[in-house]
Amino acid sequence: MPRGKVEEPYRINQRITGVRDVRVVGENVEPGVYSIDQARRFATEQNLDLVEISPKADPPVCRIIDYSKFKYEQKKKQREMKAKTTKVVMKEIRFGPNTDDHDFEFKLKHARQFLAEGAKVKAYVHFVGRTIVFKERGELLLLKFAQALEDVAKVEQLPKLEGKRMFLFLGPKVKK
Repeated sequence: MPRGKVEEPYRINQRITGVRDVRVVGENVEPGVYSIDQARRFATEQNLDLVEISPKADPPVCRIIDYSKFKYEQKKKQREMKAKTTKVVMKEIRFGPNTDDHDFEFKLKHARQFLAEGAKVKAYVHFVGRTIVFKERGELLLLKFAQALEDVAKVEQLPKLEGKRMFLFLGPKVKK
């Protein structure tokens, strides 16, 4: 294949080969099964293209349309689909097992802001060295955090210890 040449997703006009009859649909044409030559003739009479829409059907389905306009519409649909997909943002908030009240409130304020923006929050307590013996302190801290945010967030995963970290996942509540 030569460089720079883009493979067309649909076969059009003279590129539709290996078939004798096709089912033709489109504007200004009577839907039905026609020979490939007759279908091409219908398309050229209207200064349009014969585009193979469904090659696996029996007989293959072809539409008489302006191919460049058809490609433009397809790209436009794909762009709209891509625009509708949302990207999930995950923000992390780190605590220590002995986090002070002031630090807790500060991090709580940030979590509220993240949730208001539609991001998910991953709060975790990081146990360093011998602080791992205070597992219940870390769990209580995360549960207190979740309870303080229950008006704006829903808990997606309760506190869970993995290695030296205990995680809690929160997602924004869906507004009605």
